[in-house]
Amino acid sequence: MKRIVLFLATNIAILIVLSISLRLLGVESILDQQGVGLDLNALVIFATVFGMGGAFISLAISKWTAKRMTGARVIERPSNDVEAWLVETVARQARAAGIGMPEVAVYNAPDVNAFATGMRKNHALVAVSTGLLQAMDRDEAEAVLAHEVTHVANGDMVTLALIQGVINTFVMVLSRVIGHVVDRVIFKTERGHGPAFWVTAIIAELVLAVLASMIVMWFSRQREFRADKGGATLAGREKMIAALQRLKAASGQPHLPDQMAAFGISGGIGSGFRRLFMSHPPLDERIAALRARG
Repeated sequence: MKRIVLFLATNIAILIVLSISLRLLGVESILDQQGVGLDLNALVIFATVFGMGGAFISLAISKWTAKRMTGARVIERPSNDVEAWLVETVARQARAAGIGMPEVAVYNAPDVNAFATGMRKNHALVAVSTGLLQAMDRDEAEAVLAHEVTHVANGDMVTLALIQGVINTFVMVLSRVIGHVVDRVIFKTERGHGPAFWVTAIIAELVLAVLASMIVMWFSRQREFRADKGGATLAGREKMIAALQRLKAASGQPHLPDQMAAFGISGGIGSGFRRLFMSHPPLDERIAALRARG
């Protein structure tokens, strides 16, 4: 679903801006203790504050970002039967899940998709595409809404922010340690940091961020199984299975945007190493997991 793309894209952008700004302002000079080595304590504190900070800033503005990027229109007053049904269904499911009423929105897109986002369970956003409303009957759409409400009830966005924050911290620390070692050992810089430190740290940060994203993707795949289970509880197992089957049929349609091929609600198709970067399990596996529940 689009929330993964929205969250990760915003988080990476914030992390890059923070990192570049701190370098330009010379803040990272505090990490070079008297010109002879890194102050690891200061480095860890620095990375934790800005690594976790970047993750939670992106989470705090996730609703605003989602609305801006998708053009989602929040339903303030339903203008037709479909919008009235959407609001009523989400309200009923939210009560059953024990959370506050999310904002309900519709965005104009041909792909069959939906997402949920927000920093707090009781102030979340659930949005569906016009493509989904056209392709699915109400039973299937109800199951998709239940899946999204379950994500909100499970606090998945907060958990993802914590995981991303830890990863940001790890990446920032290790990339600077690698840069420092290369600068001192290979290029023999004796005081301060030479160009090799900055070049190596930037390259290491990019490579480590890509590799560390596998952890985020693994968590994302696990939470999709949990959200399917929750959707089946709220809407019914057969409705949830039918919705996933509809998504499977829709995923092969040519109008599915390229940027959604890997991160759309239907997930992506991949095997081997590529599978490690999939945000969603294959739909066949999700359907099989629901059927195995009996």
